[in-house]
Amino acid sequence: MNTTIDALTPRRKAIILVSCCLSLLIVSMDATIVNVAIPSIRSDLQASPSQLQWVVDVYTLVLASLLMLSGATGDRFGRRRVFQIGLVVFAIGSLLCSLAPDIETLIVARLLQAIGGSMLNPVALSIISQVFTGRVERARALGFWGAVVGISMALGPVVGGFLIELISWRAVFWINLPICAAAIALTAIFVPETKSKTMRNIDPVGQGLAVAFLFGVVFTLIEGPGYGWSDPRVVAVALVAACAFVAFVRYEQRRRDPFIDLRFFRSIPFAAATLTAISAFSAWGAFLFMMSLYLQSERGYSAMHTGLIYAPIAIGALVFSPISGRLVGRYGARPSLLAAGVLITTASVLLTFLTKTTPVWGLVSIFAVFGIGFSMVNAPITNAAVSGMPLDRAGAASAVTSTSRQIGVSIGVALCGSVAGSAIANTGADFAAAARPLWFICVGLGVVITILGYFSTTPRAFRSAERLAPLIAGSVPPKEAVHAH
Repeated sequence: MNTTIDALTPRRKAIILVSCCLSLLIVSMDATIVNVAIPSIRSDLQASPSQLQWVVDVYTLVLASLLMLSGATGDRFGRRRVFQIGLVVFAIGSLLCSLAPDIETLIVARLLQAIGGSMLNPVALSIISQVFTGRVERARALGFWGAVVGISMALGPVVGGFLIELISWRAVFWINLPICAAAIALTAIFVPETKSKTMRNIDPVGQGLAVAFLFGVVFTLIEGPGYGWSDPRVVAVALVAACAFVAFVRYEQRRRDPFIDLRFFRSIPFAAATLTAISAFSAWGAFLFMMSLYLQSERGYSAMHTGLIYAPIAIGALVFSPISGRLVGRYGARPSLLAAGVLITTASVLLTFLTKTTPVWGLVSIFAVFGIGFSMVNAPITNAAVSGMPLDRAGAASAVTSTSRQIGVSIGVALCGSVAGSAIANTGADFAAAARPLWFICVGLGVVITILGYFSTTPRAFRSAERLAPLIAGSVPPKEAVHAH
């Protein structure tokens, strides 16, 4: 370990933690803050339903595609350097988003924002794992990090609502600029440069096949309703996605140092954590996207009023994210996962009864139930992903679940157009009725989370993780850093 890191004072370590968490704040908040701006963007830039979905999905998809690559790049070329580049790119992307004259420019600027964002969270977590070396201090730092994840995602819509009301939708991107500036300055002054002693090879073929598969799936779901499901372009992209997936699995199985070690999925807790992350974040992505349109377009609420109705999610995250972490520490992942599954299922069932005249107290109740359920899911997902993994593979394992979260949001938003397209199209259709099939899918996702929560915490599941550890321990050069958020 670098002597400069060993000699860091507690105060300097605290400042490093704050500067890393500032990056997490903007990346996580940007994943949700834009949802409240969607109706304003639609009217201001004359955006089509599919273009609105791309505004959200190009961000989460690029994040998902590049998270693991950016983490490896930080190991190789210096974590502080990659982190600072990411902050600058994210700030430039945010500025371009705020100045976008049309919807196409906004989508491209969101893509640039996501490229910068991908360099922040995994690299920041690597920095934290290097700086906080004691078991207790690292656990405390990661606990603080986890709390910021939940709080920032939940605060996004509330902060966004106020900014849109007081200034315009462009202000939701301006807020990133001072935060980026503060993080750049703190990093330059306080964060020491670190690199990994052992390098993993970057796997461009595996990375490319994974990106082709993810973009193909989301393109098919978003553009299918507009072009028509039998349109040659949609069919061709769907086929390319399927071929890319098959090629990815076959290529990664043969590779000695793969982009994703597919043997991880032999561990039931790991496979279940990945599926749970995709399910929970799909429901979350669909819920945020649709409810913003419902509250503003169908009900006629202002952006600020919409943000306030989202407030129970922020309160739920503040209160229940730490409770979930403590429950996992004391009783394992099962209580938190079962609570998350049951609450998300309950909220989704209540959403199927939504009408144009549902009272505000009913809406607030649904948001509270959904918010509490969602805030319970993060801690057990991260815990289950790394349980039983050798220490040197924990980073790679948690990076997969990090990526799964972003994939989930992308799929959730894409489903909105596929399943509830007439609700988004603003054609005068009854929004609540048109959105109902989507809520039934969310009910199914909640049930999946509940079943996986039970099945992944059985003795048989734990034995599968124990059997996996010796298989993968030492099979790849150890990875010093931890890549996830």
